[in-house]
Amino acid sequence: MTEISSMVISHKKAKIEEMESAWHGDLDGLLHHLYNHEYVYECVVLKTCNRVEIYVVSPKSSSVLFSFAKEMGASTHIMDFYGHDESLEHLLRLAGGLESMIVGEDQILGQIKELYAYSKKSGTTGKILDTAFDKAIQVGKRIRNETRINKGSVSIGSAAVDLAEEILDGLTGKTVLVIGAGEIGVLVAKALAEKDIEAIYIANRTFKKAEEIAYELGGYAVRLNDVQTQLKNADVVISGTGAPHYILTREIVEKAIKGRDKTRKLLLIDIANPRDIEESVSELDNVELCNIDNLRVISEKTLKMRKEEAKKAEDIIQDEIKLLNLQYKRQRADRIISDLYKQIYDVRIREREKAVNRLCAYHTIGKIETEVLDDLTHSIANKILAEPTKVLRQAAELGNDEFLDVVSRIFCLEKDRVKVEKMKPDCEKMKSDCGIKVEKIKPDCESGIDRISEKSN
Repeated sequence: MTEISSMVISHKKAKIEEMESAWHGDLDGLLHHLYNHEYVYECVVLKTCNRVEIYVVSPKSSSVLFSFAKEMGASTHIMDFYGHDESLEHLLRLAGGLESMIVGEDQILGQIKELYAYSKKSGTTGKILDTAFDKAIQVGKRIRNETRINKGSVSIGSAAVDLAEEILDGLTGKTVLVIGAGEIGVLVAKALAEKDIEAIYIANRTFKKAEEIAYELGGYAVRLNDVQTQLKNADVVISGTGAPHYILTREIVEKAIKGRDKTRKLLLIDIANPRDIEESVSELDNVELCNIDNLRVISEKTLKMRKEEAKKAEDIIQDEIKLLNLQYKRQRADRIISDLYKQIYDVRIREREKAVNRLCAYHTIGKIETEVLDDLTHSIANKILAEPTKVLRQAAELGNDEFLDVVSRIFCLEKDRVKVEKMKPDCEKMKSDCGIKVEKIKPDCESGIDRISEKSN
């Protein structure tokens, strides 16, 4: 049976350098490289600063993911491979914030929405993954509405501010420079706005965006090229851009701190992936560099504080997993029913045409006679299929997979159901085990399921 499998590389097992090296191409390249595989029918890629996760629908999912892991060149020691049930539970936990470095953080839900939407727009998703991700997003919202798991320091941005506050014994009277006005940068800036700091500067590649955020928070906008000048007066620099190269090199920082008060520490916090700040800057006097790995400390404190709320979230997830599995069972029954209707309707149409041709040999057949024959065969087919439809749906809800398998085999249904658009040109010469030509599989054959209830009446 074709189900979901996943491969997960996250902060739980991998260091930031290992996650950075896990895939060297862009998201689009990764997504389509997977989807072009012969046995991958659907796929979604989640790539953030804390994780690289791949979800595929394939009849050979394990071998596909292991093969891809080898291509990535990353150690299998930092990877987790999940089957269908584990993948669903992990995805719901991820959306609920239970798998994040900081339990309950809100940013991951927005990232799941965005990256799933990207895959859907790229045409790499289908019914199975659409169902899973729709449910995950719904569960993520429910957990945040019904628990307090996202209260307090919940995002990487706010955790970076908390870390700075802890290292410097408070941020009162400090000058802070935020590099990057993307989603993470905005979270950092908003968290800083709640502190009693002296001044906040926002630097960004697009100056207009920096101006908008600075105006909203009562700060100052800085052009990215002028960052070196601002470093001279900053106490804290938090950088979280999406740049593929270093924003702050050792040379830039070294020049900026010349002539600076030697008793004054410069704290640099790099929350970007790939990294924004060259690691060797930590060797400079009075310069301290922290990155995402340092936020694990904050995560541990937050975990203790939210332990009780996490238990409530776990209960919600278990309830929703049951509903999701029931939904998949119904969908499987619907696929079988859809195939069965198609098979019977093909017979109906062929036999109706034979009857019309035989009658035409004896006398003229008009429009009324043809419509009567069409209505008759249509009604017979629906009446024959009405009871099997009910039984199949009941079997699915009861989890009677053996019964569904028997029906599929008897009627030669669900034989390697692949998406028509992924078939190779020479596949048209092939025949299924049932002797039905591949060319007879219509792209919209599953859409017939929407009309089943109407037909059964």
